[in-house]
Amino acid sequence: MRNDINQANESRSRETVRELVKRLSGNYRNRCPVNPKSAPVHYLPLIEQKINSLDQAAPLQGWNLPEEFATLRRLMEARMNKHGRREYVQVLRLMETFELSDLHAAVKQALQLGAIGFDAVKHLILCRVERRPPRLDLSIYPYLPRATVETTSAKSYMRLLDGVEGEEAA
Repeated sequence: MRNDINQANESRSRETVRELVKRLSGNYRNRCPVNPKSAPVHYLPLIEQKINSLDQAAPLQGWNLPEEFATLRRLMEARMNKHGRREYVQVLRLMETFELSDLHAAVKQALQLGAIGFDAVKHLILCRVERRPPRLDLSIYPYLPRATVETTSAKSYMRLLDGVEGEEAA
């Protein structure tokens, strides 16, 4: 009797799991704006966890993304190494929610602004979708290089001339 009850519970739990998988996979297909068969978006969460597999991932090999994505990846990796690769995958994961055309426009805008990072791209795409102007506060991106430009004084130029006159005399 107890064995029959265990078998019945086990078969119900298998059915429940099957129904759950069907429901979740159907929701993902309906929710994802990119065609899952043409774009390997559904592999990105795993690649994000195993970031060293990004270059060898077979599903990504035939994926033709606009050239700006490669530029963004190169800049992110140059600036942040392994963390930059992970942020690049996070940018790609925005395709789970947004259209590729919107993401492409946000990536281009981020490159133009010099705001290379997942947070910046996400902010820009949200502003684009919500039709509001972007407000990027670069103080929240501590890893971005800071540009300091000072006003030039005439003394600086005089020091240069002093150095040239000293070389001519020697």
